[in-house]
Amino acid sequence: MDEILRIENLKKIFIKKNIFRTKTVTIKAVDDISFSLKKGEVFVLAGESGSGKSTIAKLILKSIQADSGKIIFENEEIRDEKKSLEKIRMNCQMIHQDPYDSINPRMNIADIVSEPLEIHKNGNKDDRKKRVNEVLHEVKLEPVDDILKKYPHMLSGGQKQRVVLARALALRPKIIIADEPVSMLDVSIRAEMLELMHELQKRYQISFVYITHDLATARHFGQRIGILYLGKIVEIGAIDEILLKPKHPYTQALIDAISEPNPENLNKEKKIRINDPLDIDVYSGCRFRARCPYAIEKCKTEPILENIEKDHFVACYVNLD
Repeated sequence: MDEILRIENLKKIFIKKNIFRTKTVTIKAVDDISFSLKKGEVFVLAGESGSGKSTIAKLILKSIQADSGKIIFENEEIRDEKKSLEKIRMNCQMIHQDPYDSINPRMNIADIVSEPLEIHKNGNKDDRKKRVNEVLHEVKLEPVDDILKKYPHMLSGGQKQRVVLARALALRPKIIIADEPVSMLDVSIRAEMLELMHELQKRYQISFVYITHDLATARHFGQRIGILYLGKIVEIGAIDEILLKPKHPYTQALIDAISEPNPENLNKEKKIRINDPLDIDVYSGCRFRARCPYAIEKCKTEPILENIEKDHFVACYVNLD
């Protein structure tokens, strides 16, 4: 399978002042991140809030600038020049977490979905109108003629997210970055939305970067996964390999935290293998050392990602077999 996107050694540091503006805090939001995305593949970036997932998405689309590193799309590095930026922004579209905030409440659905076509001067007015009708049909928002005239406040949360998906599909992108696309939807329609995305991904061979904290939906949708913790990938590989045979303590803790669907186990005590954080510098040594139940002296030195099995990489000194 050919590679469509490659991220090399991406870094982004934020300097923030405390509430009294007397002290600065350095946050290594994305720290030396590398991964690749193949054509037609779903690559999952998973981790808790603050791990750097959404920052990576913004860096790929160049909506914020990286401090260092490369973004390579179709074997060409994306640079800060108009032609290069247009290439990534036409071919890589974003689905945001909150459908309420990501669409303009003053625009009707026809205008919302046609907006990227107009920005990129794609076709004439009739071509754009035809494409809007096509994508609304593809995301199963029907009857299309009625939906076109509506405004966001007239739609349910699930319908709004389908509008966001339709807008992302309008330009026929090669990549879609989906940032927690179902986390704000009712549980009853999450599976429906994921199934629709899966169906469209297969039909058009779209490559997805699927950002989530939910490993249950990750396994349903993804093929490979990178586990992020405080700006670092700590484990990466095939999704079944990582989730069924986790080698990093943080991956274990995320799996421990997955809700148990079996009603017989509701009263069963569940232990998540993670400690209360120690008051130590998280950027000194292994990022997870402050919360790791298996930490050893060697963890004061930062581990590197190492290939322990076929395409299964982990940054950890402790053997968890």
